[in-house]
Amino acid sequence: MIHQIILAHPRPGMSEKEFQRYWVEEHAIRYAAKIPQIKRYCVNTRIPRPGDEADPLWSGAAEIWLENEEDQLASLQTPEFLEGARPDEPRWAAFWRTVVLDTNTHVVVDGAGADGPTTKVTILVKRREGLPLQEFRDRSLHRHARVAEKIPGLRKYTQNHTRDGFYGVGEAVLDAAYQLWFDDVPAFEAAQKTPEYREMLADLGLFTEARYVHTLLFQENWIFGREGAR
Repeated sequence: MIHQIILAHPRPGMSEKEFQRYWVEEHAIRYAAKIPQIKRYCVNTRIPRPGDEADPLWSGAAEIWLENEEDQLASLQTPEFLEGARPDEPRWAAFWRTVVLDTNTHVVVDGAGADGPTTKVTILVKRREGLPLQEFRDRSLHRHARVAEKIPGLRKYTQNHTRDGFYGVGEAVLDAAYQLWFDDVPAFEAAQKTPEYREMLADLGLFTEARYVHTLLFQENWIFGREGAR
């Protein structure tokens, strides 16, 4: 299954709160959710924290799941997309700042379930210059995963690796999106202070480019399909 992550930023003149409200309550419901090939759909809205940039790169991230490449192509040819979701996007999103990743999901800690937490940390990464892609994936899924799964308070953890098709004509913008779930924001803040979290960050620095590592704290807003989440 294709797990697509779409990172977006408000259009000029729109506040982050209005951008997030429109995405969750208008665009997602009236347009995107009607595309028949989408199996599951979630919109993550950024949770601001002290020290964050005044103008973050992205204020939200949608996640959609499609069965395969055939369904993905078909979805882009539907009236629901061409006449609905696509023309609606410029009303709320700065399309030139949008980043799309098609990924394969690997579950490391499977513990959230249908009633699990909705506070999620997403860490976007690019591998260290000169590191072969397969070596990055192996390093990430084995040694790094073993370090990250020890973080206190971690309820669920997945690694979403960019699919091979994004490397067909060059380099993908990002190689992976790591997702870590906690009960709430205080639980995440407590985890950040632990030696295990610091060890995870230190290990991450050994095989990724620091300037391309982006950490975003999100609130999940499920539109449909949460019951299928592992």
